[in-house]
Amino acid sequence: MNPQPEVVIVGVGQQPVGELWDVSLRDLAVRALRAAREDAAGMRPEAIYVGNMLAASASHQANLGALISEYSGLAGIAEGVTAEAGEASGAAAIYLAYLAIRSGLVSCAAVVGVEKVTDVVGSSVESVLARTLDSDYEAGEGMTTISQAALLLQRYMHENKPPREALAEFPKIAHANAVANPYAMYRKAIDSAAYMRSGMVADPLNLFDVAPVADGAAAIILTRRDLLPQKLAHPAVQLVASSLISDRLALHDRADPLFFGAAAVSVQRACQSAGMPMSAMDLFEYSDNTTLHAILSLEAAGLAPRGQGWQLASDGSLARDGYLPVATMGGHKARGYPLGAAGVYQAVEACLQLRAEAGGCQVAGAQRAMVQTLAATGSTAVTHILQRLD
Repeated sequence: MNPQPEVVIVGVGQQPVGELWDVSLRDLAVRALRAAREDAAGMRPEAIYVGNMLAASASHQANLGALISEYSGLAGIAEGVTAEAGEASGAAAIYLAYLAIRSGLVSCAAVVGVEKVTDVVGSSVESVLARTLDSDYEAGEGMTTISQAALLLQRYMHENKPPREALAEFPKIAHANAVANPYAMYRKAIDSAAYMRSGMVADPLNLFDVAPVADGAAAIILTRRDLLPQKLAHPAVQLVASSLISDRLALHDRADPLFFGAAAVSVQRACQSAGMPMSAMDLFEYSDNTTLHAILSLEAAGLAPRGQGWQLASDGSLARDGYLPVATMGGHKARGYPLGAAGVYQAVEACLQLRAEAGGCQVAGAQRAMVQTLAATGSTAVTHILQRLD
């Protein structure tokens, strides 16, 4: 029986995140894909997996696999499909590409994460974003992902008594790390005073506690390790393990709403598959959709006891020179949050770190990274473990 092939990422590409009014969804996707193929020494994918959350509703465009295959010049060469897992859609697309290559059915695949939030304007934005919640019991009652996170953070603060100022450390880390990221939406550091002055979005979440939704596109090229291009101008990065876990969709159906069970199981399975403990990671690109998501992600990953995840941001542990840097190029909060494309951006950023190509955002000596992307309030969690190949 032949062993399963090792999966490597040989090319990455991304577009700046922001309000990109003058660029269409298809153009965004194709630009990112072409950049990734150029970075991969021109490798031609046999399959394209697209991560997207909103296009069918916001851009009135479905069947993105066929669209992007055609407009990137790969029609008739590559099969194209779209993965939809809410805000974790891009990460789910990476998971599908990983499985396709490991199965031996595909030797080279492209993953494209793309989102055009600005195709929706006005008050309809919130209703579209709420579609990742349970339509009958949550969104239909006026709940949004932000209001749900706010209610949970209220409960978390009631039970664990973190000082309000301690929450400021999470966006402060993200914004400090984004300063040197040319693709980030917000490239300015903030201090505690600016955080405390910021207006409330949904009490206790203020403006800096919530990742700003935005447009963007990012892409990666994956292949088998034995097919690495000879002309590759940079180190390859092995996708050592990938795990996708779904929890109950409606929050009221979960045994403990203050524990991201899917995130915890996803980390455990990824580490088990990779044969690496969490302590072996040099950085953690977590899913800071809100400050609540950041805190509960740390606790789900076993990095802090229940109710104490907030303390890690205050003692320097999560800074770029700490023992486990997070959001190393700004995270969702400062890079911007392109929803279904966010997981692909995280993978691109982790690859740049492991290739020592992150510029002023570089984590010194990074060899291994964990990337985790969450949908809604932790209803789906996708975790990848990446390792530099020399």
